[in-house]
Amino acid sequence: MKNFVKNNAFLIFMLVGIVAGCITGAVWPGATVLKPLGTVFINLMFCIVVPMVFCSIASAIANMPSAQRAGKVMGATVATFMVTAAIAALIMYIVCRIFPVVTGQYDIVEGEVGATLGAADMIINFFTKPDFAELWSRKAILPLIVFAVLIGFGVQLNGGAETPTAKLLEDMTNAIMKTVKIITYYAPIGFFGFFATLVATYGPELIGDYSRTLIIYYVLCFVYMFIFFPIYANFGGGKGAAKVMWKHLFKPAAVSFGTCSSVATIPTNMEAAEDTGISKDVSNIVLPLGATMHMDGSAMCAIIKVAFLFGIFGMDFTSGKAILAIIVAVFSSVAMSGIPGGGGTGELVLCTIFFPDQLAVAYPIALALGNLVDPPATMVNAAGDYVVSFIVSRFVDGKDWLQKRLSGEAAEETANE
Repeated sequence: MKNFVKNNAFLIFMLVGIVAGCITGAVWPGATVLKPLGTVFINLMFCIVVPMVFCSIASAIANMPSAQRAGKVMGATVATFMVTAAIAALIMYIVCRIFPVVTGQYDIVEGEVGATLGAADMIINFFTKPDFAELWSRKAILPLIVFAVLIGFGVQLNGGAETPTAKLLEDMTNAIMKTVKIITYYAPIGFFGFFATLVATYGPELIGDYSRTLIIYYVLCFVYMFIFFPIYANFGGGKGAAKVMWKHLFKPAAVSFGTCSSVATIPTNMEAAEDTGISKDVSNIVLPLGATMHMDGSAMCAIIKVAFLFGIFGMDFTSGKAILAIIVAVFSSVAMSGIPGGGGTGELVLCTIFFPDQLAVAYPIALALGNLVDPPATMVNAAGDYVVSFIVSRFVDGKDWLQKRLSGEAAEETANE
């Protein structure tokens, strides 16, 4: 028992913080004053995550044996993201057809909506920035990733792992990860503040059709995790992979649920991947990329928001429109997925395409739903990044990569005995 407490002390403190925060928010409506406790934690994570994303990706590519392996990792990563997002979207669409999220009329107050961003400008802003200084912001994670990939391949072409630049990037990555460990000591207090504010703010709103929609979404997110995450893990890591996954999944799931940020979960995901035995050159690419591109939860969120709006306006949510909704949601929110709440970009683009004549009515509804489902959506997105690294490892390091790692641990324990 003493060893269990010692080995899981951080998780225990984190759970205590979450539970205490929920109870405080439920019994004290004024618990929103505790929001700064959580904001301090997420600000610290955001400060460290930008240099970490750049250094980890650039270092991973620069220190790979060849540029071909780097391309193989990225190809397998993007393909896996697309497949899992499609599966998640299809599941949510089927659920929404079986259990309609709207059963009655809903009175909504109209509001003002600003000008929408053009498609060309959206693409440009997703992948580039006009000034180097603008890259160093959590709001420019995807352009930063693109730049880091280019730098990594540049170092590869200039000599690869033997160059001083590659060694410097690796050393900086290691130092940053040590800093992350220091910051995470504050996590239980941060979670207490986050959950107290979350429950105090949104608890009273869980009524009527909103309540029905939220229950469907929250339940399906956890069902998706408990059913499909083990399937993905076993496919990627073979026999025993699901057990290993469950051993390390709680921490990134809790961080992502509490912070509502895929970007803020990157450090925790990297720790989980390292403890699992996933190759650093795989995790250092998959996890930062996943924070902005792996959006299973967001794909499900887009479907349920559009289904909710279609129900309110008495429109038929056909399969063709569902497919279009997912495509639009992925491309419109990819650059915002690392920001808590997503900035409303995804909701605005969805409403502009599907409800142009009811935009001032549809947008506030979608925005409110987006905020309410943000915790489980981010949890599926970010915790799923760790699970996807199992699949990418299979295609890059062979289907028995996990068995080799487990057998190596067993041999080491035997030698120590």
